Amino acid sequence: MKDIMIMNVKKIAFGAAVVFFANFSFAQTLQDGINSVDSDKFAQAKTNFTDMIAKAPTAENYFYLGNTFLRQGEPDFAKATESFNKGLAADGKSYLNKIGLAAVKLGKGDKAAVAEIQKIVSDSREKDAEVLFRAAEALTLFEKNNSPDLAIQFLNKAIERAQKKEVPANYYYTLGDAYRLKKIPGDAMTAYDKALPLAKNKASVYTRMGTLWMAAQQWKLAKENIDKAVGVDATYAPAYKALAAYDIKYQQNEKATQDLINYTKYADEDPYTQLEISKLYFTNEDYANSKMVLDKIFDKIDDPIKFKLRAYQSYAEGKYAEAKQNMDSFVSQADKSRVQPADQGLQGLIAAGLAKDEKDAAKKTALTTEAQQKIAMAKAAKDETMKWDMELAKIAGGGASQGSADAGPTNPTIEGLKQKVAANAQDTDSLFKLATAYQDAKNWNGAILTWQKMSTLLPDWAPAYYSLGYSYQQAANNDAAKIAYEKFISTVKPADTEANKQTLAYAYFAVAYMSKDSDLAKAKDYVAKSVQLDPTYQDAVKLNGEINK
Repeated sequence: MKDIMIMNVKKIAFGAAVVFFANFSFAQTLQDGINSVDSDKFAQAKTNFTDMIAKAPTAENYFYLGNTFLRQGEPDFAKATESFNKGLAADGKSYLNKIGLAAVKLGKGDKAAVAEIQKIVSDSREKDAEVLFRAAEALTLFEKNNSPDLAIQFLNKAIERAQKKEVPANYYYTLGDAYRLKKIPGDAMTAYDKALPLAKNKASVYTRMGTLWMAAQQWKLAKENIDKAVGVDATYAPAYKALAAYDIKYQQNEKATQDLINYTKYADEDPYTQLEISKLYFTNEDYANSKMVLDKIFDKIDDPIKFKLRAYQSYAEGKYAEAKQNMDSFVSQADKSRVQPADQGLQGLIAAGLAKDEKDAAKKTALTTEAQQKIAMAKAAKDETMKWDMELAKIAGGGASQGSADAGPTNPTIEGLKQKVAANAQDTDSLFKLATAYQDAKNWNGAILTWQKMSTLLPDWAPAYYSLGYSYQQAANNDAAKIAYEKFISTVKPADTEANKQTLAYAYFAVAYMSKDSDLAKAKDYVAKSVQLDPTYQDAVKLNGEINK
């Protein structure tokens, strides 16, 4: 009897050990998948979760696979939905998969999904920290469709539930992400600070801190934190993506290209990650690499987003008919909720490009009207994907290249300042002096190029647009000059009107003068404003009298 009892004890002990090690192995595998998603290794994560499903087709495993498709750079709603539905087939009560399906709706722009997520959490009786966390995550995933207040509420409860064991770092940094959406950077940084000691990979938290400082335009602190991320884990891909954004901001194109090479090296070959890389190359104005990456994956991606990126590439190359064809393919195939104001703005720019060379007067007018209407939609939505006015100026023939600037007049002052700017692209003082030196030398292409760089670095500094308009005007590009002068007018703050009265008066007069033959109503409106600002400005007074006879 004693031997039998010992044998049974051994069996029980062995069984318990099997369960323990099985759970340990599962937890490690789950964490590996979560780490892969966080590191932008989406192909690796998908393989990880697919293997888990093969071993144990549980509702939870299907959820984590589906959630990976939502977390990638460009969500794949169809594959995510397929996985969540399989999870519900495995367990009809699975709160995680219900949240997943609601997240798909939210990602597509259905705001009713917020209430749906709230009900799912209520039905779960808020007992499971992971359900609370994933509900909150769903409410923070999509930049334009979210509910940060509710997410914060759920995350605080998830943290409270998890404190009985150990709070995962991602609970805190997702709380930080929610505060970012609410534009409360102080609370966001506090949440990241709490995540830092808990995080196994601190690069994840430092990268978030860096991008938060970038959003606040605190560039020195941004760079310090991103450098810390690379310092603790030189293989953490998202840190290089953040570094690329930093270098693109300061027009350090060569450095940004190296950042993207590193991002490519440490992320993985998932087609959607490569699509994100292609977009980043495009933002860096590295159109050749952007096209090379997209060509490599074009046939591997079902998502119509590929047509939109190709449209941007074609537009950048001045291939407006090709750009229109690709944009039409995107709009016709994509869910309507995915057509953004920026897409309408791009359609407007493409129409402006087509109008430029259109010989048929009626078609030219129709294209010009379409361009104005669609760009106005992007502006009304306050979309800043592209500098709409400046892009119109380029289409009008205002684009200046470094080659054309170098071929123009120069002097030792210009050459010395060019070297300073080459050494530090964000040196706005040297850029200002270089632009002025170009103007003094009557090198208008050089002035245009440099004032454009100034407006990129200081988008709210109105004088750059005025000087850009003047340079375009001297280069006999009146269409581009009008656009730059109007940008100057719209950028001057009401409080600064008095100090800029004379330059505003000239800008209004210049636009009026250049519009009098094509848009008389606008010319009358603008010249009246010019006279109102400066009644002694004789050119404006004279023009006002001539067009109001």
